Amino acid sequence: MTATITIGQGPRGVAVDAAAHTAYVTNASDGWAVGTVSVIDTRTNTVTDTITVGKFPQGVAVDAAAHTAYVTNFNDGTVSVIDTRSNTVINTITGTGPTGVAVDGASHTAYVTNNGYGTVSVIDTRSNTVTATITVGWSPRGVAVDAAAHTAYTANAGGTVSVIDTRSNAVTATITVGKSPEGVAVDGASHTAYVTSSVTGKDGMVSVIDTRTNTVTKTITVGGTPGGAAVDAASHSAYVASDVDGTISVIDTRTNTVTATITVGEFPGAVAVDAATGTVYVANGGDNTVSVISAR
Repeated sequence: MTATITIGQGPRGVAVDAAAHTAYVTNASDGWAVGTVSVIDTRTNTVTDTITVGKFPQGVAVDAAAHTAYVTNFNDGTVSVIDTRSNTVINTITGTGPTGVAVDGASHTAYVTNNGYGTVSVIDTRSNTVTATITVGWSPRGVAVDAAAHTAYTANAGGTVSVIDTRSNAVTATITVGKSPEGVAVDGASHTAYVTSSVTGKDGMVSVIDTRTNTVTKTITVGGTPGGAAVDAASHSAYVASDVDGTISVIDTRTNTVTATITVGEFPGAVAVDAATGTVYVANGGDNTVSVISAR
């Protein structure tokens, strides 16, 4: 671990804009009426700005080409749209229990899971309007997009993953995974998705999905109550944040084995990778920090 950055209260989500040398972290507990987003300069690992968004922000995703970030605000049912050049909120989209968010820059689309409603909202990022609502599994949380394969994946709390064809916005498959899945990350190059799940006892589990067949090909034991996951295709690595253990499990995506366990802050819930440098950013909800890991 190369640095620890102190940010706002209760960080929940993290995303990196590699081209702009910036990371964005949602702070769910920065005041009762509003939440905030901390803006981090990834060259200096310092907080350069704080943006006010909606209540209890959760997920964040960046569309680097469009210079925008999308933040899901669970408690007021909105999505804040941030101009990443000025770090100002330029639009607010009404939703229902928004939690996870992923952006497909190529198709100008964002996908937002509506936790508790069993749906995904599809947002046209050019007009910032909801163009479709897709019914998925019960209580969807994490979401990831494989743009090249025209597919999105949602982790549903009922123990399933919904596979969405992003051209038709139809669910094409439902995959059974472990208990209470939380996070999902896709490695398009190896046709693999990684889904985190809780299991009984101290351990958690990652289900490895072959995205060509939509089948679970392996399960990997990781730390307790795993949440967020991220993939670095360049280094053949996946990273899983384990809340209870305060650790990151490093998975070799060629062998699907855990090759290292890194201690970070308290209750890590989200993880993101800077694709340009391989640096890993972990949002630690228990001690209001971001852990920075130099991985390459």
